Amino acid sequence: MDGPNLSPALREYANPKATARQEADTLTGIREDIVAEVPRLRRYALSLLRDAVAADDLVQDCLERGLSRIHLFQPRTNLRAWLFTIMHNLHINAVLKARRAPPAGTSDDAAESHRNAIPPAQGDGLLVRDLERALDKLSLDQKAVVLLVGVEGLSYAETAAVLEVPVGTVMSRLARGRSRLREFMEGNDQDSEESGS
Repeated sequence: MDGPNLSPALREYANPKATARQEADTLTGIREDIVAEVPRLRRYALSLLRDAVAADDLVQDCLERGLSRIHLFQPRTNLRAWLFTIMHNLHINAVLKARRAPPAGTSDDAAESHRNAIPPAQGDGLLVRDLERALDKLSLDQKAVVLLVGVEGLSYAETAAVLEVPVGTVMSRLARGRSRLREFMEGNDQDSEESGS
């Protein structure tokens, strides 16, 4: 065969009697589908990290991981959920690694204080800021579910697949996360020690 070596999983996308050119087109099609997901991945990364540079790095890591492991993608499954799972796992691994690392000052502290020192130009800016702060007060599990369902529009089943938890857990985390967001936005921001899952 003169074309690319497709894994058995990707070969299912192609016709069994496909030419090498058709197999290359199939691989190109999957890559185009991945590229089409970049805006959603970036939006989710920005929601998680609140830092454009870090978000871009997370998206790049996600895309590198996805493309290098494209042979693991199961045909006729949700490519978006597969990519979000990769991104979510990369983010969780980074959070866990940061918790194990000794605390150190970063050069981003000055940029963060500058960004917070600039007042928003309109009332909506204040609301967005309050919402970002409220989201940051949620547990990581609740925040992920609220962002995936509320911002990215994933279904409960897709969110469950991304986070690798049962659908009931997604529904529970979403209900508790929305309730806590409502409390925070109404000014009832007494932080309870309960982190919820």
